[in-house]
Amino acid sequence: MGDLNIRYSDAELAEFKAIITDKIDKATHDLELIKSAYMNDHNNGTEDTSPTFKAFDEGSAVMSKESNSQLAIRQQKFIRDLKNALIRIENKTYGVCRVTGKLINKKRLELVPHATLSIEAKNMQK
Repeated sequence: MGDLNIRYSDAELAEFKAIITDKIDKATHDLELIKSAYMNDHNNGTEDTSPTFKAFDEGSAVMSKESNSQLAIRQQKFIRDLKNALIRIENKTYGVCRVTGKLINKKRLELVPHATLSIEAKNMQK
């Protein structure tokens, strides 16, 4: 065990965990809204139970089912990515670029908490 494992400190990991947990809560809530809006499409009730979608509605009479299910799928993937990030936090591998093995910039992780690539690695892929 001579080499020092490059990783974020437990305190930093705890911070990231809080950010991610919060994002999972919000994302799950959003997913519920998307699903309920989707359900409301079927029974176009006059009572609007999803005010959040009012903004969308004014632009387009009703969000098409396709875009709605696309939205839901993307949201589910986002939640899955965030949950995977939590697992990496538990394993203490969180924030380590899977290509370069270096730490991913903290600012990047705050913006994209489920990132597994550093900007460097991302640029290499282009």
